[in-house]
Formats: sequence, C-alpha cells, structure tokens
Amino acid sequence: MLDVLKRFAADQAAATSIEYALIAAGVSITVIAAVQAVGTSMKDRFVDVSDKLATAGR
Repeated sequence: MLDVLKRFAADQAAATSIEYALIAAGVSITVIAAVQAVGTSMKDRFVDVSDKLATAGR
C-alpha cells in the first residue's frame, strides 16, 4: 500500500493535466471577453445602420 502512495505522489501526469486545464480556462475567459466586446460594438453598429436606412427614404 505504501508503494502505491509513493507512486501516486511521484506521478506528474495529474499536475500536467491541471496546468493544461488552467491554461484552457485562461484562454476561454479571454475569448469570451473579446467576443462580448466585439458583439456589443457590432450591435451598436447594426442599430446605427438600421436607423439610417429607416430614415433614408423620407
């Protein structure tokens, strides 16, 4: 049983998986923030174009 615990403590695969998960989480947060910023900007742009088209024929 002691040998199993020693091998488990020496195993680096779990630490590597956790590191990759943290990197993926950081990238995901960055992408979500960027998409939200661009989405808000694009929404404002579309509303502006829609308003101009609605008043263009008058």
